[in-house]
Amino acid sequence: MFARAAAISRTGMTNLVRYSHSHGGIPGENLPFSLGNRYKLTAMFIVFLGSGLGAPYFVLRHQLLKQ
Repeated sequence: MFARAAAISRTGMTNLVRYSHSHGGIPGENLPFSLGNRYKLTAMFIVFLGSGLGAPYFVLRHQLLKQ
């Protein structure tokens, strides 16, 4: 039973890799953002990480000012 599921999974992954139109071996090719413009990449990382790490402090400030 498990061998059959493993074989189906292996076949599915092989087909996925084969027909994904990926050339392979190029770093960053499968990322959802471009690595071409390093300044835009840096700005996006700052915004992404800053929003996630700063959100609790903004929520805390909002709750304290609500009183």
